[in-house]
Amino acid sequence: MEREQAELEAPGLDRPGTVIRYGHFGRPMLVFPSEQGRAWDYENNGMVDAVADLIEAGRVKLYCVDSYDHVSWSDRSIQLEDRARRHELYESWIVNQVVPAIGADSPGVSDIITTGCSLGAFHALNFAFKRADLFPVAICQSGNYDASSWHAWGERGDATYFNNPADYLPNLSGEHLDYLRGRLFILLTVGQGDWETNPTGSLPSARATDAVLTDRGIPHELDMWGYDVAHDWPWWRQQLAHHLPRFC
Repeated sequence: MEREQAELEAPGLDRPGTVIRYGHFGRPMLVFPSEQGRAWDYENNGMVDAVADLIEAGRVKLYCVDSYDHVSWSDRSIQLEDRARRHELYESWIVNQVVPAIGADSPGVSDIITTGCSLGAFHALNFAFKRADLFPVAICQSGNYDASSWHAWGERGDATYFNNPADYLPNLSGEHLDYLRGRLFILLTVGQGDWETNPTGSLPSARATDAVLTDRGIPHELDMWGYDVAHDWPWWRQQLAHHLPRFC
């Protein structure tokens, strides 16, 4: 399998960011790692192998990126609003550095899929809603889509609101909502087993997000797996292999 790694400057953040590409042709998919993860985590946890047939067939190219959660959402020492402001630096890196690199590597191919597991699913959903022009499909696996539930404290302002789907989704309206209805498709996958059913876990958040998306009329699907399906890589591999073929 063709694999290439690059380092891209990340202005304002504490280190350059790694991007690893898997595949030679096909629809690009931007992969966010789980909490505080690095670009190689997807491969190390068997997710690349889980869809190797699609990669080898030239149906999809994976672009796995670093997270910067350690200086944003996962930094409990700072207020939620400051975490959101730091996340905006990550957003700038993705949009201004990573997306152009994907475009150069995959000329003529557009409509990037976003995906991720756990906190990576939050990123996949948030980027799709904020930049649907770039990312019209999000495959979100076992995410919690409310940043205010992550040991949050302190000030909350515009940075939090506009980067927290649980805040802004219920208020979508007008022409922008019409655009999203015609542009986006969101897939929410989640298990009903260990670590998924906690009060601040993925299952309650997925159900709440499903209800909001239904109310707003945004095309989506909630796929709840069985009571034995835990918040863990073996299940995420199966879910990805099951769903990805329909999008590429």
